Amino acid sequence: MKYISTRGDAPALEFEDVLLTGLASDGGLYVPEQLPTYSREEIASWAGLSYQELAFKILQPFVGDAIPADDFRAIIDKSYASFRHVGITPLVQIGHNEWVLELFHGPTLAFKDVALQLLGHLLDYVLERRNEKVVIMGATSGDTGSAAIEGCRRCKNIDIFILHPHNRVSDVQRRQMTTVISDNIHNLAIEGNFDDCQQMVKDSFADQSFLGGKRLVAVNSINWARIMAQTVYYFYAALHLGGPQREMQFSVPTGNFGDIFAGYLARKMGLPIKQLVIATNKNDILHRFLSRNLYERSKLEHTLSPSMDIMVSSNFERMLFDLYDHDGESIKQLMEDFKTGPLVVDNNHLEKAREIYDSFAVDDELTCDTIRETFETSEYLLDPHTAIGVKAARETVRDSSLPMVTLATAHPAKFPEAVKKAGQDEDPALPYHMKDLFEREERYTVLANDLETVKAHMRDNL
Repeated sequence: MKYISTRGDAPALEFEDVLLTGLASDGGLYVPEQLPTYSREEIASWAGLSYQELAFKILQPFVGDAIPADDFRAIIDKSYASFRHVGITPLVQIGHNEWVLELFHGPTLAFKDVALQLLGHLLDYVLERRNEKVVIMGATSGDTGSAAIEGCRRCKNIDIFILHPHNRVSDVQRRQMTTVISDNIHNLAIEGNFDDCQQMVKDSFADQSFLGGKRLVAVNSINWARIMAQTVYYFYAALHLGGPQREMQFSVPTGNFGDIFAGYLARKMGLPIKQLVIATNKNDILHRFLSRNLYERSKLEHTLSPSMDIMVSSNFERMLFDLYDHDGESIKQLMEDFKTGPLVVDNNHLEKAREIYDSFAVDDELTCDTIRETFETSEYLLDPHTAIGVKAARETVRDSSLPMVTLATAHPAKFPEAVKKAGQDEDPALPYHMKDLFEREERYTVLANDLETVKAHMRDNL
C-alpha cells in the first residue's frame, strides 16, 4: 500500500517509511492512497474473533508485505499482552441503548495505549531489522506521553523526549510519565500550554539538523500507525452490538481529532456507522467548525478534562483532505489561510461533513453533572473526558433505537479533582499495578517555552 501527503507535494511512501517519517516533507500528513473496503458479509464473518485476531484482519492490508504475516501476528499479540482485560476494549451498558467502550485497560489507563503499545512494538521490530537508532519527540496533553513511554521504554534503539505543559496535567498523568526512570527517557515540562508543545514538535520535524544525523519519529497521532490501530475497536464494538446488520452511533471525546477520524475511516471501510459525535470541552474549535463553519484559534482554557485542552487539532487536516477528494492544492491553501486567520470551507464540503458528524461542547459544570447523574442511575463512574462524550451523545443522538457507544478514553482514577467536584466522597482508587504511584521517584526537567532551549537540551542529552 502506498501513502500520500495531504498537501500533495511529498513523495509517496511505503508503510515502513511512513512509520518512521511523521510529517511529510511538504508539511502534510500521510494517509493511504486507497483504503481497504469490506462487505457487510465479510465483516459479519469476523463476529467470533478475538480482539487480536480482528486487529490482524483489519490492519494487515495497511502493512502489506512490509512485515511478514506471522511476524505481524506476533507483534499484535505482544502489543496487547499487557492489557488487564481479556476483551482488551470491553463494553459496559449505562442506559437504554447507551454503552461505553472501555479503552483504558492498558498499562497507563488511557485509550492511547491501544495504539501506542502497537506502535512501540512496530518500531522495535523495524529499527532492529534496519539496525537504526532514532529519536522520539512527542507533545502530550496528559495521556500520549505516558502511553508512548510505556510502549517504547524497552526499545534499545530509541531515545524518547516527551514535552508536557508544566502544571497543566493531572498529578497521576504526570507521575505516569516521570516515574519511569531510564537513561533513554526524558520528560520535559514546558512553561506553556499543549499547543506550544505541539508546535515545537512540528517545528522540530521541519528542521532536524540539530540532531546530528539522527531522525525524529512521531508518536503523536500524526503517526499513521496510531490512526490505523484505532479503527479496530469501532469494528469490535459494532460486532458485539448487532453490527454490521444494524447501524451504530459513536460519541468520541476529542481534542486532536485522531480517535474520531479513525471512526470515520472505519465507516469508509464498510462498517455501517450512522453518526459520529465530536464531543469537546470549552476548547471547542471543532464544534465551532461544524456548527458555524469557523475553524479559528481562540484563547486556550484550562479545564477539568486536560487531555482535550487543545486548540489546533492536527488530524483535522486528514478529514479536510478526504472532504476535498484528495485535492492537495486546496488543503495546502486552507492550511496557509489558517496561519493568519480562520479556516472556512465552502458549503458543499461543510454539508458533506455534517452528513456523518454532529458536535457538542460541554463545560466543566455539565461535565460534573454528567459524572454525578450517570453514577446515580447506573453506579458507573465516568472520567471527565468520557462524561463529555456521554453528554454530547445524549444531546445529539440521531436515532435512539440504535446503539450509541461513547468511547471511554481514560480511567477515572487519573482525574480525581473532577470526580470529587462531581460529588464523590473519595478519590477513585488506582488499579493494583499502580497503587504505589505516589511513592515512586520522579524525574523531569522544567524548561522555558522556547524551541531553541528545548533543542539544546535534547542535543546535550542524546
